[in-house]
Amino acid sequence: MGVSHLSDGPGTWSRRGVLAALGAVPAAVLTGCGSRAAAAEAAPDATTAPAAPAASAAQFATRTAADTFAGRFTPEAGSTSGVGMPVSVTFTHAVTDRAAVERAITVTADPQVEVVGHWFSDTRLDFRPEEYWAAGTEITLALRLKGVEGVEGAAGVHGTQSEDVTFRIGREQISTVDLAAETMTVRRDGRTLATYPVSGGSAEHTTWSGIMVISERFTKTRMQSSTVGLGDAYDIDDVPHAQRLTTSGTFIHGNYWASPSVFGSGNTTHGCIGLRDAKGGDDTSQPGYAFYESSMLGDVVVVENSGADTVDPANGLGGWNLSWADWCAGSAL
Repeated sequence: MGVSHLSDGPGTWSRRGVLAALGAVPAAVLTGCGSRAAAAEAAPDATTAPAAPAASAAQFATRTAADTFAGRFTPEAGSTSGVGMPVSVTFTHAVTDRAAVERAITVTADPQVEVVGHWFSDTRLDFRPEEYWAAGTEITLALRLKGVEGVEGAAGVHGTQSEDVTFRIGREQISTVDLAAETMTVRRDGRTLATYPVSGGSAEHTTWSGIMVISERFTKTRMQSSTVGLGDAYDIDDVPHAQRLTTSGTFIHGNYWASPSVFGSGNTTHGCIGLRDAKGGDDTSQPGYAFYESSMLGDVVVVENSGADTVDPANGLGGWNLSWADWCAGSAL
């Protein structure tokens, strides 16, 4: 079953996912099937809309908000995620001295592996190893921002955090969507768990290719074409088993309204990846239900042969699309 949104206040965690901490558009705004064609129109919203509540923000500030800054981090302290989940820190102020701030944050892993930071913007710093995390890895995020300067604005703006946070990586699950074959193969810990027929983006609305990571999960959600620049093409208020892959609106989700014959035989969507499902989402025999139940935040979904460009690494948790050299080049240290 899906997990509900627990709170909307500052310093709280939304168990639906980690999108909020990326400073991205709230799920209620961009919940349509965002295709490559629609992204050009949808992208301005992703940068100008207000950020959603932080996924986890330990802002133990004794000063006013005007003279302090903090980092909102994901995943949640004490949580278990898939092998593709980066550690992502989004800052409440734009950072001008990236080196000073990055030196104050370390991410370590057990078993030990090199972990390097990459700045996607002046407010977002992600950390990952060269390869996916090993299953069972224990990760520690050490924030030593208290007293650190280096953000945009007047002198005297200091960090407020000094704490250690631990996360855990669960089993390895990597799903490969081949849109030429119109199938998705799910592999768990190196073994094939299932193969499902799918329908991906049409020739007019191709699905992004590349490596994507599940960042939000909903047992049911509303999807509106107007939120991703597709006018009034659709408005479905009960899309089952929806899991977000990009900030711009790409999901893998259940689909009960298309003919069952579509799955495995035609790419017909507006950019999302569709799995056969039942209205209401309570039929356990359906692929949409089964895949949702097997998944967790941080699981990897790789899309091949979609006819589209590789997704922008900053569009969601897609940093794995960067080579290790390019990733390391994004560090300020």
